[in-house]
Amino acid sequence: MIYTPGASALHAARAGIAALYGAALVTLTLSFAHPLVLAALLVSVLAAAHIVGVGRAVVRAGLFAFPVAIMIAFVNALVVREGLTVIVRLGELPPFGQLDVTREALFYGLLFGARFALIGMACALAAATVDPDGLLRSLRPLSFRFALTATLATRMIPVLTRDVRRMHDARLCRPDGGSSGVAANLALVRAVTTGALDRAVDVAATLELRGYASRKAAPRRARVALSRHDVTVGGAAAGLLALAGAAASTAIARVDAYPLFHAATGPRELLFAAAIVLLALLPFADRRGIAR
Repeated sequence: MIYTPGASALHAARAGIAALYGAALVTLTLSFAHPLVLAALLVSVLAAAHIVGVGRAVVRAGLFAFPVAIMIAFVNALVVREGLTVIVRLGELPPFGQLDVTREALFYGLLFGARFALIGMACALAAATVDPDGLLRSLRPLSFRFALTATLATRMIPVLTRDVRRMHDARLCRPDGGSSGVAANLALVRAVTTGALDRAVDVAATLELRGYASRKAAPRRARVALSRHDVTVGGAAAGLLALAGAAASTAIARVDAYPLFHAATGPRELLFAAAIVLLALLPFADRRGIAR
């Protein structure tokens, strides 16, 4: 999951606002387990990913999370003893006792796994459309040193990864083919750690020479007016969060998993699901000011 530049409302909006949009989708996924709501969120995430051009990355994240989701459903069905509708009797298994798989535990486990996969897909959408440099720049007014530290930390990760690969390749080129095992891996980690500490000292000295150690606050940049895409994406995120709060306070899309599984399905739930899709896709209706 890496940032992919593109021409869309999410790319054109400020990084902090685009990140808020992804957080709103995750919040809705965490707040509701109703199948209709989860289906609406799935449609919203996939449609938004297709519109912004990161559909493959989002689908790949969903496929990666799918085995974990199935495992969650399987474990929930085995561990949870609630539910009245027994579908499989596995008998006595010390020290756990009688293992009975209930339909309610299986259904709720499937919904829990679906929420896990949806969260991964929403995070993949955010990671592919939110500029990390822009997000770090948005933290600059709050704490310049924090933003600088976060920037250096994220930039150092690929550098250290390349160091590990080069050292590993160099070890394989030795006449004996390179030793393997715990001791060899620990030696590789020790060498990478030593190099990282040496590089950190060099970076700190460079920053000190450039004046970053002074206590003088960094000059604030001039405020830039919100663009139309900032307004639409931010409005959609705020609308999704408000919709989640209103639905939670009025018990819309309520799911009772135990002792009998029941998911309320009526006009309110249908309107709620339709509103989620509408708000999530509303920012992409305006393409003015977006480079093609």
